[in-house]
Amino acid sequence: MLLKTLREHFYTSLEQDYPETEIQSFFNLLSESILKLKGFEIPLNLYASISGKKVEKFDNAIKRLKKHEPIQYIIGTTEFYGLLFNVNESTLIPRPETEELVDWITNSTSEKEALSILDIGTGTGCIAISLAKSKPDASVFAIDVSKKALAVAKSNAKLNTVSTEFIELDILNWEHNSADVGIDTKKFDVIVSNPPYVRELEKAEMSANVLKHEPALALYVEDDDPLIFYTAITKFAQKHLNANGRLFFEINQYLGEEMIQLLKTSGFESVELKKDMFGNDRMVSGVKKATL
Repeated sequence: MLLKTLREHFYTSLEQDYPETEIQSFFNLLSESILKLKGFEIPLNLYASISGKKVEKFDNAIKRLKKHEPIQYIIGTTEFYGLLFNVNESTLIPRPETEELVDWITNSTSEKEALSILDIGTGTGCIAISLAKSKPDASVFAIDVSKKALAVAKSNAKLNTVSTEFIELDILNWEHNSADVGIDTKKFDVIVSNPPYVRELEKAEMSANVLKHEPALALYVEDDDPLIFYTAITKFAQKHLNANGRLFFEINQYLGEEMIQLLKTSGFESVELKKDMFGNDRMVSGVKKATL
């Protein structure tokens, strides 16, 4: 099959399911993954012959896209903060907003500072690994409750040639389990987390590809206790942050004021709320008082 014919078949198959711009993006990503052709090279190779096996891969992708499976899971990788990450249905797909959180941390600390950093709820490891890459003198640790997510994170650390220590721990039960994994005596200069924060009542705002395919464990909290993870992590930080250490969170855009109050009442100072590129309250940071 000619590339031109394959592209027409791809567009026709998905035109009832997605806008044209999104179909074009899917085709470009798949072409780069399967055909090793970048987007600008496609028009230059329209009359190239595509093998049957490669056409089958595109047909399989069409079937999965019709089920609203995220393109990142189909390809198996995504880019985050200029790095490549493996992803699968055991991990949340890294978002651009989280890149902004990493950028905030990176710009708030010295590049050559020998920091000790902990990422809680690491998923793909995107935050921890990006920080380890941009701060080679830092000691970076990462926690997750999911064995499957940790396996992906470890593969990503290897892929991006960084040294990160991964620890299996349920942060909601850290007081009972931290000694078992050797974290009870550790102290950190930076603790960061992008924990589950989507309330059940907000599911109606989620797209089908997220609802059907991304891990609920990494996304949702009960409506009556939406700050459950933030409360646990803040309490953990009270014990495990060094004096004047900083706590960073990605947050639910509707709960910015509640997060400010949580940090202030927990004894953190210099509390700062930041908006993301879309103008939504998305990140908050606080400094642990020396007397805590």
